[in-house]
Amino acid sequence: MRLHIVMDARRIRDFGIGTYIRSLLNALSAIDQENHYTLISGPGDVKTLAGLPENFNTAIYTRNDADYLDNLAFPFFLSGLSPDLVHIPLNSVPLLMIRPYVVTIHDMANLLYEEERSSFRMQMRRYRFRRGLKRANRVIAVSEATKRDVERLMGVPPDRIRRVYNAPDPGFLEPGSAGSEEQLRIMERYQIHYPFLLYAGNIRRHKNVPRLVEAFAVVRDRLSAHPVYKDLRLVIIGDTISQFPAVRQAVIKSRVEHVVRFLGFVPFETLRCFYQSAAAFVFPSRYEGFGLPPLEAMACGTPVVASSVSSLPEVVGDAAILINPENVFDIARGIHEVLLDDPLRATMIRRGREQAARFSWEHTARQVLEIYRDAATGAD
Repeated sequence: MRLHIVMDARRIRDFGIGTYIRSLLNALSAIDQENHYTLISGPGDVKTLAGLPENFNTAIYTRNDADYLDNLAFPFFLSGLSPDLVHIPLNSVPLLMIRPYVVTIHDMANLLYEEERSSFRMQMRRYRFRRGLKRANRVIAVSEATKRDVERLMGVPPDRIRRVYNAPDPGFLEPGSAGSEEQLRIMERYQIHYPFLLYAGNIRRHKNVPRLVEAFAVVRDRLSAHPVYKDLRLVIIGDTISQFPAVRQAVIKSRVEHVVRFLGFVPFETLRCFYQSAAAFVFPSRYEGFGLPPLEAMACGTPVVASSVSSLPEVVGDAAILINPENVFDIARGIHEVLLDDPLRATMIRRGREQAARFSWEHTARQVLEIYRDAATGAD
Protein backbone atom coordinates (compact mmCIF):
# COMPACT_ATOMS: atom_id res chain seq x y z
CA MET A 1 0.00 0.00 0.00
CA ARG A 2 1.53 3.31 -1.14
CA LEU A 3 1.09 6.01 1.52
CA HIS A 4 1.00 9.77 1.30
CA ILE A 5 2.97 10.86 4.39
CA VAL A 6 3.07 14.51 5.38
CA MET A 7 5.80 15.74 7.74
CA ASP A 8 5.85 19.08 9.51
CA ALA A 9 9.38 20.26 8.65
CA ARG A 10 9.02 23.90 9.72
CA ARG A 11 11.69 23.48 12.43
CA ILE A 12 14.28 22.00 10.08
CA ARG A 13 16.78 24.78 10.76
CA ASP A 14 16.49 24.56 14.55
CA PHE A 15 19.48 23.32 16.55
CA GLY A 16 18.12 20.08 18.07
CA ILE A 17 14.78 19.38 16.38
CA GLY A 18 16.24 20.43 13.05
CA THR A 19 18.97 17.80 13.35
CA TYR A 20 16.31 15.17 13.99
CA ILE A 21 14.21 16.24 10.98
CA ARG A 22 17.16 16.48 8.57
CA SER A 23 18.70 13.19 9.66
CA LEU A 24 15.40 11.30 9.54
CA LEU A 25 14.49 12.69 6.12
CA ASN A 26 17.89 11.82 4.67
CA ALA A 27 17.64 8.28 6.02
CA LEU A 28 14.04 7.81 4.84
CA SER A 29 14.94 9.07 1.37
CA ALA A 30 17.65 6.42 1.14
CA ILE A 31 15.41 3.47 2.04
CA ASP A 32 11.91 4.41 0.84
CA GLN A 33 11.23 4.92 -2.85
CA GLU A 34 7.64 3.65 -2.58
CA ASN A 35 5.73 6.14 -0.42
CA HIS A 36 5.05 9.76 -1.33
CA TYR A 37 6.18 12.45 1.13
CA THR A 38 5.05 16.06 1.41
CA LEU A 39 7.23 18.24 3.65
CA ILE A 40 5.61 21.33 5.17
CA SER A 41 8.16 24.14 5.28
CA GLY A 42 8.51 27.90 5.41
CA PRO A 43 9.54 29.98 2.38
CA GLY A 44 13.16 30.11 3.57
CA ASP A 45 13.55 26.34 3.97
CA VAL A 46 13.41 25.29 0.32
CA LYS A 47 17.20 25.16 -0.10
CA THR A 48 17.56 23.12 3.09
CA LEU A 49 15.20 20.50 1.65
CA ALA A 50 16.78 20.43 -1.80
CA GLY A 51 18.31 17.24 -3.18
CA LEU A 52 15.74 14.74 -1.94
CA PRO A 53 14.32 12.11 -4.37
CA GLU A 54 11.30 12.66 -6.60
CA ASN A 55 8.89 11.07 -4.11
CA PHE A 56 9.67 13.93 -1.67
CA ASN A 57 7.92 17.25 -2.33
CA THR A 58 7.49 20.46 -0.36
CA ALA A 59 4.42 22.52 0.50
CA ILE A 60 4.97 26.11 1.65
CA TYR A 61 3.14 27.24 4.79
CA THR A 62 3.95 30.63 6.31
CA ARG A 63 2.54 30.42 9.85
CA ASN A 64 4.78 29.06 12.66
CA ASP A 65 3.69 26.54 15.28
CA ALA A 66 3.86 29.11 18.11
CA ASP A 67 1.06 31.15 16.49
CA TYR A 68 -2.21 30.55 18.35
CA LEU A 69 -4.18 30.58 15.06
CA ASP A 70 -2.00 27.67 13.90
CA ASN A 71 -4.28 25.41 15.99
CA LEU A 72 -6.97 25.96 13.34
CA ALA A 73 -5.04 27.03 10.23
CA PHE A 74 -2.54 24.18 10.13
CA PRO A 75 -5.12 21.34 10.33
CA PHE A 76 -7.12 23.09 7.61
CA PHE A 77 -3.98 23.33 5.46
CA LEU A 78 -3.22 19.64 6.07
CA SER A 79 -6.73 18.59 5.07
CA GLY A 80 -6.16 20.13 1.65
CA LEU A 81 -3.20 17.82 1.12
CA SER A 82 -5.27 14.64 1.75
CA PRO A 83 -2.58 12.78 3.70
CA ASP A 84 -2.79 9.16 4.75
CA LEU A 85 -0.69 10.06 7.78
CA VAL A 86 0.92 13.16 9.32
CA HIS A 87 4.17 13.10 11.31
CA ILE A 88 4.65 15.92 13.82
CA PRO A 89 8.36 15.61 14.74
CA LEU A 90 8.00 17.35 18.11
CA ASN A 91 5.15 17.67 20.56
CA SER A 92 3.63 20.84 19.17
CA VAL A 93 0.33 19.38 18.00
CA PRO A 94 -2.50 21.77 17.00
CA LEU A 95 -5.62 21.45 19.13
CA LEU A 96 -7.72 20.60 16.05
CA MET A 97 -5.14 18.26 14.53
CA ILE A 98 -6.50 15.83 11.93
CA ARG A 99 -5.90 12.10 12.36
CA PRO A 100 -4.19 9.77 11.87
CA TYR A 101 -0.94 11.27 13.05
CA VAL A 102 2.32 10.26 14.69
CA VAL A 103 4.15 12.56 17.09
CA THR A 104 7.78 12.35 18.24
CA ILE A 105 8.41 13.27 21.88
CA HIS A 106 12.03 14.23 22.50
CA ASP A 107 11.80 15.11 26.17
CA MET A 108 9.51 16.62 28.78
CA ALA A 109 11.84 19.33 30.04
CA ASN A 110 9.34 22.10 29.27
CA LEU A 111 6.94 20.58 31.77
CA LEU A 112 9.37 19.28 34.37
CA TYR A 113 11.62 22.36 34.49
CA GLU A 114 9.27 25.20 33.58
CA GLU A 115 9.49 28.24 35.85
CA GLU A 116 5.86 29.36 35.36
CA ARG A 117 4.24 26.16 36.57
CA SER A 118 1.13 27.84 37.99
CA SER A 119 0.49 30.36 35.21
CA PHE A 120 -2.49 30.09 32.87
CA ARG A 121 -0.12 29.91 29.89
CA MET A 122 1.69 26.96 31.47
CA GLN A 123 -1.59 25.19 32.22
CA MET A 124 -2.65 25.62 28.60
CA ARG A 125 0.73 24.32 27.43
CA ARG A 126 0.33 21.23 29.59
CA TYR A 127 -3.19 20.69 28.29
CA ARG A 128 -2.05 20.95 24.68
CA PHE A 129 0.99 18.78 25.39
CA ARG A 130 -1.10 16.01 26.94
CA ARG A 131 -3.86 16.25 24.34
CA GLY A 132 -1.37 16.05 21.47
CA LEU A 133 0.10 12.83 22.82
CA LYS A 134 -3.14 11.14 23.90
CA ARG A 135 -4.84 11.70 20.53
CA ALA A 136 -1.84 10.47 18.52
CA ASN A 137 -2.21 7.12 16.79
CA ARG A 138 1.40 6.42 17.70
CA VAL A 139 3.93 8.24 19.90
CA ILE A 140 7.63 7.89 19.10
CA ALA A 141 9.72 8.23 22.27
CA VAL A 142 13.45 8.66 21.73
CA SER A 143 14.48 6.57 24.77
CA GLU A 144 13.07 4.14 27.30
CA ALA A 145 13.32 6.89 29.93
CA THR A 146 11.18 9.21 27.79
CA LYS A 147 8.75 6.37 27.09
CA ARG A 148 8.29 5.85 30.84
CA ASP A 149 7.73 9.60 31.33
CA VAL A 150 5.04 9.65 28.63
CA GLU A 151 3.26 6.70 30.22
CA ARG A 152 3.55 7.92 33.81
CA LEU A 153 2.99 11.67 33.43
CA MET A 154 0.76 11.89 30.35
CA GLY A 155 -1.32 8.73 30.75
CA VAL A 156 -0.68 7.52 27.20
CA PRO A 157 -1.39 3.76 26.84
CA PRO A 158 1.91 1.86 26.48
CA ASP A 159 0.70 0.00 23.38
CA ARG A 160 0.62 3.33 21.50
CA ILE A 161 4.23 4.26 22.37
CA ARG A 162 7.24 3.06 20.41
CA ARG A 163 10.82 3.59 21.54
CA VAL A 164 13.02 4.64 18.61
CA TYR A 165 16.51 5.90 19.37
CA ASN A 166 18.10 8.91 17.71
CA ALA A 167 21.62 8.60 16.30
CA PRO A 168 24.67 10.80 15.73
CA ASP A 169 25.05 12.54 12.41
CA PRO A 170 27.06 10.14 10.18
CA GLY A 171 29.58 12.94 9.70
CA PHE A 172 30.73 12.53 13.30
CA LEU A 173 31.49 8.86 12.67
CA GLU A 174 33.88 9.60 9.81
CA PRO A 175 37.51 9.05 10.84
CA GLY A 176 39.38 12.22 11.56
CA SER A 177 43.09 12.66 12.13
CA ALA A 178 44.33 14.56 15.17
CA GLY A 179 46.56 17.41 14.14
CA SER A 180 45.19 17.56 10.59
CA GLU A 181 45.55 20.80 8.64
CA GLU A 182 41.81 21.54 8.94
CA GLN A 183 41.81 20.93 12.69
CA LEU A 184 44.83 23.16 13.21
CA ARG A 185 43.30 25.90 11.06
CA ILE A 186 40.04 25.95 13.04
CA MET A 187 41.84 25.91 16.39
CA GLU A 188 44.02 28.77 15.21
CA ARG A 189 40.98 30.77 14.12
CA TYR A 190 39.54 30.47 17.65
CA GLN A 191 43.01 30.95 19.20
CA ILE A 192 42.88 27.65 21.08
CA HIS A 193 46.42 26.88 22.28
CA TYR A 194 45.58 25.08 25.51
CA PRO A 195 43.88 21.89 26.77
CA PHE A 196 40.16 22.33 27.30
CA LEU A 197 37.01 20.65 28.54
CA LEU A 198 34.03 20.93 26.22
CA TYR A 199 30.29 21.29 26.71
CA ALA A 200 27.98 21.56 23.69
CA GLY A 201 24.23 22.09 23.84
CA ASN A 202 21.57 24.47 25.06
CA ILE A 203 22.02 26.30 28.35
CA ARG A 204 18.67 25.64 29.96
CA ARG A 205 18.05 25.22 33.67
CA HIS A 206 18.11 21.41 33.64
CA LYS A 207 21.38 21.37 31.69
CA ASN A 208 23.18 22.17 34.96
CA VAL A 209 25.83 24.41 33.43
CA PRO A 210 26.43 26.46 36.63
CA ARG A 211 27.50 23.26 38.45
CA LEU A 212 29.75 22.38 35.50
CA VAL A 213 31.46 25.77 35.90
CA GLU A 214 31.89 25.19 39.63
CA ALA A 215 33.29 21.67 39.08
CA PHE A 216 35.69 23.00 36.46
CA ALA A 217 36.96 25.57 38.99
CA VAL A 218 37.61 22.76 41.48
CA VAL A 219 39.52 20.68 38.91
CA ARG A 220 41.53 23.63 37.67
CA ASP A 221 42.59 24.45 41.23
CA ARG A 222 43.66 20.83 41.86
CA LEU A 223 45.69 20.75 38.62
CA SER A 224 47.30 24.18 39.02
CA ALA A 225 50.80 22.60 39.09
CA HIS A 226 50.17 19.86 36.52
CA PRO A 227 52.60 19.99 33.54
CA VAL A 228 49.81 19.48 30.94
CA TYR A 229 46.57 20.69 32.55
CA LYS A 230 47.75 23.69 34.59
CA ASP A 231 46.21 25.95 31.90
CA LEU A 232 43.02 23.90 31.47
CA ARG A 233 40.09 25.88 30.05
CA LEU A 234 36.36 25.30 29.66
CA VAL A 235 34.73 25.88 26.25
CA ILE A 236 30.93 26.06 26.04
CA ILE A 237 29.33 25.81 22.60
CA GLY A 238 25.64 26.69 22.38
CA ASP A 239 23.63 29.59 23.72
CA THR A 240 25.33 32.87 24.65
CA ILE A 241 25.91 33.58 28.33
CA SER A 242 24.06 36.92 28.25
CA GLN A 243 20.66 35.18 28.44
CA PHE A 244 21.49 33.12 31.53
CA PRO A 245 22.32 35.08 34.71
CA ALA A 246 22.80 31.92 36.81
CA VAL A 247 25.65 30.80 34.54
CA ARG A 248 27.21 34.26 34.57
CA GLN A 249 27.02 34.35 38.38
CA ALA A 250 28.66 30.90 38.61
CA VAL A 251 31.54 32.07 36.41
CA ILE A 252 32.08 35.22 38.49
CA LYS A 253 31.67 33.50 41.86
CA SER A 254 34.12 30.75 40.88
CA ARG A 255 36.60 33.37 39.62
CA VAL A 256 37.10 31.69 36.27
CA GLU A 257 36.00 34.49 33.92
CA HIS A 258 39.40 34.45 32.17
CA VAL A 259 39.38 30.68 31.47
CA VAL A 260 35.75 29.98 30.42
CA ARG A 261 34.78 30.71 26.80
CA PHE A 262 31.25 30.86 25.37
CA LEU A 263 31.26 30.48 21.61
CA GLY A 264 27.57 30.37 20.74
CA PHE A 265 26.48 28.01 17.96
CA VAL A 266 29.12 26.96 15.42
CA PRO A 267 29.02 25.20 12.00
CA PHE A 268 29.07 21.41 11.86
CA GLU A 269 32.72 21.05 10.82
CA THR A 270 33.80 23.44 13.55
CA LEU A 271 31.81 21.52 16.17
CA ARG A 272 33.34 18.25 14.97
CA CYS A 273 36.80 19.78 15.27
CA PHE A 274 36.14 20.96 18.84
CA TYR A 275 34.92 17.48 19.78
CA GLN A 276 38.10 15.94 18.36
CA SER A 277 40.36 18.47 20.07
CA ALA A 278 38.81 18.46 23.56
CA ALA A 279 40.59 16.77 26.46
CA ALA A 280 37.16 15.55 27.60
CA PHE A 281 33.48 16.22 26.96
CA VAL A 282 31.45 16.93 30.12
CA PHE A 283 27.66 16.66 30.17
CA PRO A 284 26.25 16.98 33.73
CA SER A 285 22.61 17.41 32.66
CA ARG A 286 19.92 16.72 35.26
CA TYR A 287 17.45 15.54 32.62
CA GLU A 288 17.65 14.36 29.01
CA GLY A 289 15.07 12.85 26.70
CA PHE A 290 17.91 11.19 24.77
CA GLY A 291 21.26 12.97 25.05
CA LEU A 292 22.87 13.26 21.62
CA PRO A 293 25.98 15.41 22.38
CA PRO A 294 27.74 12.68 24.44
CA LEU A 295 27.33 10.25 21.52
CA GLU A 296 28.66 12.86 19.09
CA ALA A 297 31.72 13.32 21.29
CA MET A 298 32.22 9.55 21.54
CA ALA A 299 31.99 9.22 17.76
CA CYS A 300 34.82 11.76 17.51
CA GLY A 301 37.05 9.80 19.89
CA THR A 302 36.65 12.06 22.92
CA PRO A 303 36.25 10.60 26.45
CA VAL A 304 32.94 11.54 28.05
CA VAL A 305 31.85 12.42 31.59
CA ALA A 306 28.05 12.27 31.84
CA SER A 307 25.23 12.23 34.39
CA SER A 308 23.99 8.99 35.89
CA VAL A 309 20.34 10.04 35.61
CA SER A 310 17.43 10.07 33.15
CA SER A 311 18.18 8.61 29.70
CA LEU A 312 21.95 9.13 29.80
CA PRO A 313 23.05 5.76 31.28
CA GLU A 314 20.82 4.09 28.69
CA VAL A 315 22.48 5.99 25.85
CA VAL A 316 26.15 6.03 26.89
CA GLY A 317 26.21 2.49 28.35
CA ASP A 318 29.58 1.61 29.90
CA ALA A 319 31.44 4.01 27.63
CA ALA A 320 31.39 7.11 29.88
CA ILE A 321 32.39 8.13 33.38
CA LEU A 322 29.05 8.54 35.18
CA ILE A 323 28.67 11.23 37.85
CA ASN A 324 26.00 12.59 40.18
CA PRO A 325 24.85 15.86 38.55
CA GLU A 326 23.70 17.28 41.91
CA ASN A 327 27.20 17.07 43.44
CA VAL A 328 29.87 19.50 42.24
CA PHE A 329 32.67 17.42 43.74
CA ASP A 330 31.47 14.23 42.04
CA ILE A 331 31.43 16.04 38.69
CA ALA A 332 34.98 17.21 39.47
CA ARG A 333 35.93 13.63 40.44
CA GLY A 334 34.80 12.32 37.04
CA ILE A 335 36.72 15.02 35.16
CA HIS A 336 39.85 14.47 37.25
CA GLU A 337 39.77 10.71 36.61
CA VAL A 338 39.32 10.92 32.87
CA LEU A 339 42.12 13.47 32.50
CA LEU A 340 44.76 11.75 34.64
CA ASP A 341 44.07 8.01 34.39
CA ASP A 342 45.60 7.13 31.02
CA PRO A 343 44.43 3.47 30.87
CA LEU A 344 40.89 4.54 31.82
CA ARG A 345 41.02 7.29 29.23
CA ALA A 346 42.07 4.87 26.46
CA THR A 347 39.28 2.47 27.47
CA MET A 348 36.67 5.23 27.40
CA ILE A 349 37.76 6.35 23.94
CA ARG A 350 37.58 2.81 22.54
CA ARG A 351 34.26 2.01 24.18
CA GLY A 352 32.90 5.40 23.15
CA ARG A 353 33.51 4.81 19.45
CA GLU A 354 31.91 1.37 19.73
CA GLN A 355 28.89 2.77 21.59
CA ALA A 356 28.30 5.60 19.11
CA ALA A 357 28.46 3.12 16.20
CA ARG A 358 25.57 1.13 17.71
CA PHE A 359 23.17 3.95 16.79
CA SER A 360 22.22 4.38 13.15
CA TRP A 361 19.80 6.71 11.34
CA GLU A 362 19.13 3.97 8.81
CA HIS A 363 17.93 1.68 11.60
CA THR A 364 15.92 4.56 13.09
CA ALA A 365 14.30 5.29 9.71
CA ARG A 366 13.31 1.65 9.21
CA GLN A 367 11.60 1.61 12.61
CA VAL A 368 9.82 4.90 11.88
CA LEU A 369 8.66 3.61 8.49
CA GLU A 370 7.13 0.58 10.17
CA ILE A 371 5.34 2.88 12.62
CA TYR A 372 3.96 4.91 9.69
CA ARG A 373 2.51 1.75 8.13
CA ASP A 374 1.12 0.61 11.46
CA ALA A 375 -0.56 3.95 12.24
CA ALA A 376 -1.91 4.52 8.72
CA THR A 377 -3.60 1.13 8.46
CA GLY A 378 -5.93 1.98 11.31
CA ALA A 379 -4.42 0.07 14.22
CA ASP A 380 -5.37 2.23 17.22
